[in-house]
Amino acid sequence: MWVDIFPTSLGPPGPPFIIAARKPSQYVLRCVIWNTKDVILEEEAITGEKMSDIYVQGWMSGVDEKQKTDIHYRSLDGEGNFNWRFVFPFEYQLAEQTMIIKKKEHFWSLDETELRTTPKFIIQIWDNDKFSRDDFIGHLELNLNAMPLPARFSKTCKLTMLPEVGDNVKLVSLFEMKHMKGFWPCYSDTSGKRVLTGKLEMELELVSLAESEERPAGLGRDDPNMYPKLEPPKRPATSFLWFTSPWKTLKFIIWRNYRCLIITTLLVLLLLLLLGLFIYSFPENVTLLLMLIMIIIVNALKKMLK
Repeated sequence: MWVDIFPTSLGPPGPPFIIAARKPSQYVLRCVIWNTKDVILEEEAITGEKMSDIYVQGWMSGVDEKQKTDIHYRSLDGEGNFNWRFVFPFEYQLAEQTMIIKKKEHFWSLDETELRTTPKFIIQIWDNDKFSRDDFIGHLELNLNAMPLPARFSKTCKLTMLPEVGDNVKLVSLFEMKHMKGFWPCYSDTSGKRVLTGKLEMELELVSLAESEERPAGLGRDDPNMYPKLEPPKRPATSFLWFTSPWKTLKFIIWRNYRCLIITTLLVLLLLLLLGLFIYSFPENVTLLLMLIMIIIVNALKKMLK
């Protein structure tokens, strides 16, 4: 217990005020993954084509929950279409500009430990593999307090947009802007050098907990599918999982790449079949031809004798 002592010469003390710790505000980060562009192609199909099965994964730094999109199969040009929503609730201390994370340090801990960290949103692009580990393509880390503005078009989206690379990059706070939409660059530095590995078109919106309850939005394309309403992406006909779609595999993979070879092979087989049938029936054909010649000769002799 604390007791404040005031000298009588200063007169009566002023009104009491609360000195309790500030309570954090509750926010919800909504991220819509619209498309990817110019993603590097990690795999090689059986036809020799370069391709990637693209998906996007995101989470808030320090939080265990990760969310990811569905998979855009067989991207042949680095483009992926998703129309997929991530939703991340979190607590934020505005005065300190820190995110509050409450978690147990160990599974046997009784009480939660409160951690304060910079609110960072981490996004990654991956290549899906069915029979081995997924391949990491690129990532992007955004500090919500000071993040670069997005590019309006994919062709103007470059690594120089990032403060670690470019000079005099303008940084803004999503807590002030509330909403952003455009293209951000993703990169890989596994080789020791930062390389642009894809461009991500996404929309970020920061709302309070009360606003999120007034304007609800579900994960992915689930209900309530609003703010904005997300339609299923219009992916090209070549986007499919090959071993679950044998007809599409024949049409778009085998026929598209080997149709000349297939047609030539079929014609050669047809000619060989006709030649085989002719050889097989050759003696019978010769006999019929000789009989026809004999009949013609006999008829000609009869006419001469008359």
